[in-house]
Amino acid sequence: MTSRFTTLAATTALAMVITSTSHAQTVQDEIIVTATKRATTLQETPVAVSVTDNVTIENARILDLNDLQSVVPSLRVNQLQTSTNTNFIIRGFGNGANNAGVEPSVGVFVDGVYRSRSAARIGDLPKLERIEVLRGPQSTLFGKNASAGVISIVTANPSYETEGYIEAGYGNYNNFTGKAYYTTGIGNDDAAFSIGGGFNFRDGYAEARDGLSDLNDRNRWNLQGQFLHEPSDDTSIRVIADYSTLDEICCAITNFQNEGAIIAVNRLGGQTADASDPFAREHFSNKDSVNEVDDWGVSVQVDHNLGFANLTSITAYRNNETFFDSDSDFTTLEILETVSTENKIGTFTQELRLTSNSDGPLNWMVGGFLFDETVDAVDRLDWGADTRRYVDVLAGNEALFRTIEAVNGFTPGSTFFGDQHTFIDNFKQENTAYSAFGTVDFEVTDRLTLTGGLNYTNDDKTVSYFQDSTDPWFALDLTTAPGPDLLALGQIQAAVGDPTNPLYQAFGAAFAPFMLTLDPATFGQLATGTFQNAIAQGAFTNGFLPNVENGVIASLQALQFNPPALAFPNVIEDGKTSDDKLTWNVRAAYEINDNINVYASAATGFKSSSWNLSRGSRPFFTDGAALAGANLLPNNYVLGATPATSRNFGTRFAGPEEATVYEIGLKARFDKGAINIALFDQSIEGFQSNVFQGSGFSLANAGEQSTQGAEIDATFKPVPELEFTFAGTFLDPVYDSFVGGPGPNGTIADLSGEKPAGIPETSLNVGATYYHSFDNGMNGYVRGDWQYESKVQSNEAIFATTGAEQPFRTVNTFNAAAGLKLENGFAVQVWGRNIFNDEYVSTVFPGVLQQGVINGYMNAPRTYGVNLRKDF
Repeated sequence: MTSRFTTLAATTALAMVITSTSHAQTVQDEIIVTATKRATTLQETPVAVSVTDNVTIENARILDLNDLQSVVPSLRVNQLQTSTNTNFIIRGFGNGANNAGVEPSVGVFVDGVYRSRSAARIGDLPKLERIEVLRGPQSTLFGKNASAGVISIVTANPSYETEGYIEAGYGNYNNFTGKAYYTTGIGNDDAAFSIGGGFNFRDGYAEARDGLSDLNDRNRWNLQGQFLHEPSDDTSIRVIADYSTLDEICCAITNFQNEGAIIAVNRLGGQTADASDPFAREHFSNKDSVNEVDDWGVSVQVDHNLGFANLTSITAYRNNETFFDSDSDFTTLEILETVSTENKIGTFTQELRLTSNSDGPLNWMVGGFLFDETVDAVDRLDWGADTRRYVDVLAGNEALFRTIEAVNGFTPGSTFFGDQHTFIDNFKQENTAYSAFGTVDFEVTDRLTLTGGLNYTNDDKTVSYFQDSTDPWFALDLTTAPGPDLLALGQIQAAVGDPTNPLYQAFGAAFAPFMLTLDPATFGQLATGTFQNAIAQGAFTNGFLPNVENGVIASLQALQFNPPALAFPNVIEDGKTSDDKLTWNVRAAYEINDNINVYASAATGFKSSSWNLSRGSRPFFTDGAALAGANLLPNNYVLGATPATSRNFGTRFAGPEEATVYEIGLKARFDKGAINIALFDQSIEGFQSNVFQGSGFSLANAGEQSTQGAEIDATFKPVPELEFTFAGTFLDPVYDSFVGGPGPNGTIADLSGEKPAGIPETSLNVGATYYHSFDNGMNGYVRGDWQYESKVQSNEAIFATTGAEQPFRTVNTFNAAAGLKLENGFAVQVWGRNIFNDEYVSTVFPGVLQQGVINGYMNAPRTYGVNLRKDF
C-alpha cells in the first residue's frame, strides 16, 4: 500500500542522511520550542513536532488555524456549520466538533492555558511568537484530551523597549482588516505591558437568494492586554486578559446529490442548490443564519526560581458563549424554521509545575493540573409554515395524517408537524478533573538520554437533561395506538359521499377525491380490513417515504425521528461518568554527532468519556430492561431482543479513548538545511465517533482505529537568499474494529476493516521563499506554497446510505505572497490564497429530513489582497 511503501522509503532516506552528513557543519538558526514544557531547540526535542514561527505566519498571510494546515501536512482542519465549529485532526485522529459535550482529541493550548472548546482563530492574538503542532499522544505532560496531539500557541511577552506596529489591509469580497500592537516598559524597569487588537470584516463569498445576506462573511474583532512584572531576577509574573467577539452569517452548503425527498421539495415549489453544479456557491434558505460568539479570559503565570528547581503556576478562567441559528433544511421552503444551539461554557484551570535546575545527568519535572468546567447547552427545533405540507407530500396524500389525527382525537390538518410546535433540549454538564504527572531524563552518556514519564488523570462528569416538546406525533406508537387500527370495517366506506359523517367533515373536500383514487382492490382492503392491511396495499403512499422492508408503518416510524425524551438523572440513569487512567511514555534519544539526533519512543494517551449534549441523546439499550421495569420508558420506545429489533435507543455518552503510539525518528541539521523524519504505528481504542445521520448525531465508540505512517519535514537553502521547504505525511488508516458504526438511515453497520473517511493517504506541502536585500536598506521577499491531499472518501455513512458514488475530496491548492519593507519600518504585502481557485468539499452529510439528498461544505474560493504596515 502507498503508506507502507513510503514508510520503507523514509527508512532508507533516514539511513542515507545519517551516513552522508556525519561531518556536516550546522549554520541553520536554532528554533526554540517548549513541546516538553522545557525550552529546548527543535533538534534536541525528541518529539514529532512542527514549528511555524511568526515570520512564516506573517509572510504567508496565515490568519487562523485553518490556514496553518497549508504548511503543516499532519494537521487537518474541518470547518463545519458554524464559524467556530472546527475539528482538528492530526495523523488522521481527531474529533470534538458539532457537540458541546465532545471535547477535542487534539488539545489546544494558548500560552499554556488549555482551551477546551477551540475555534480556528489566531487573528485575535496580536503578536504571535510561534505555533507548535505536537503529533501523537501527549497525555503524559498535557493530561486529558490530548490523545491525538497538541496545538500549542505561544505569544510574545511584553517588552521593556517601546515598540509596536499598525497594520491595515484590503482584499476581494470587500475584505477590510486592521491590527495594532503597542508595548513598553513601566516603573523601575521591572514591569512592562502590551496591548493589541484587530478587526476582520468581509462580505460573504456564497450568494444567497434575493433579500438575504451572502454567507461565509467575516465580522469579528478582538482585544488583548498583557502585563509583565519581574520584581527580582528569580520571579516573573505575567497576566493576560483577552476579549473577542464574532457576529457572522455562516456557513454555506451545497448539494452533491438531489434524489428521493427532493421531489417533494420541488413539488411544493421549493428551490435548493443544483447538484449538477455544486461549486456554484449559491445557497438557498428563507432566512439569514446567525453566528454569535463572545469569548474572554484571564490568566496569571508565575515563575519562580527556587535554586534547585523552577516553580511555575498557571491560573486561568475562560468564558465562552455561542449562539447559532439557521435554516437547516437548506431550501427556500420553511420546513425547519429554527434549528438553534446556545452554549455557555465557563472553565477554570490551574497548573503547578516544578522543574529541576540540575546540571547533572538527572533532570526531572513533577506537576499537577486541575480542571473545573460548567457547560449549559440548549438545542431548539421549530417547525416551519411548510413542514406539514412537506410531510404530507412524503406520505403521498394529506389524508393519511389527517386520518391518524382524527382517530387519535387531534384536530386534523394542523396538529402533527404544525408550526406551533417547538422542541427544546436542555443540558447541563459539570466536569471536574485532576492529574498528577512527572518525567525523568537520565543522561546515560553525553550522547544517550533515557526518558520516562507517568501521568495519572481522574475525570468526573455529572450531566442532566430534559426536553420540552409539544408535537404529539412523536409519542404515537403506530403499532398499538388507535391510528394503526383505525377505520375498521366500513368506517371509511360509510363516510365516502356523506357530508354529514364526522369523518368526512374532518377531512373536508380532500377526503372524497382521495378515496376515489383508490383502486377497487385497495379500497376493499381498506373497508374490510385494518389500517396495516390498507397501507400495505399502497393506499397512503406514492413512494416518497423511505423504502423500508417492514412496510409503510416502518416508513412512517422513520418520520418519528425526535421521540419523547427520557429526562435524567433518573432511578436507572444517574447521569455520571468517572474515568481514571495512568498513561506513560518511554523514550531513548541518541546524539550521533553535533548535527544528527535519533530517537525511539512509545507512549499512551487518554481522553475521558464524552456526553452527547444534543437532541440525539438516547438511553442505552443495555438500560432498556431496567427502564421498562421502572416504568420509565416513554411511549413509542420499543425494547426488543437486540438493538436492531428495538426503537429509539442509542447512546448517552461515548466511553474513554485510549491511544498508543510506537515511533522512531531522526532530526538532522547541516550547513544548507535540515530534515526531520518520523515513522510511527499509532492506534486509538474506543475512538469517539460523532456522525450526523440526517436528523441527529450518532455518538459511539469505535472498537479500534489505527494508522501506520511516515512524516518528513525538510528545509534546504542552496544559497542564503533562497529557501525550499518540503513536508509530507503518508498514512495507512483503518478501522481495526468498529461493529457499531453509522450505517444507512441511522442504522448500525460493521465498518471493521474499512478506511476511515476524510483521512488522505498522502498529504504534501511544498514551499519556496526568496529573500532580497537592496542597497538602500529595503528588504523584500517572494514566497509560494502548494498543498496537496490525495483522493479520499468524505463520509463513510453517506456512502452506505445512498449506494451512489459520493463526493470525494482531493486538495490541490496554491498560495503566494510578496512583500517589501523599507528601512523606516514601512512595509507593503500582496497576497493570494487558493490562487488557482481549487474546489473541493470539506465534508458531506445526509440532507436534513431529506433522504436521498447529500449536502456538503465547500472550501473557500480564491482570495487576495494588499496589506500596509508600519513598525515602530
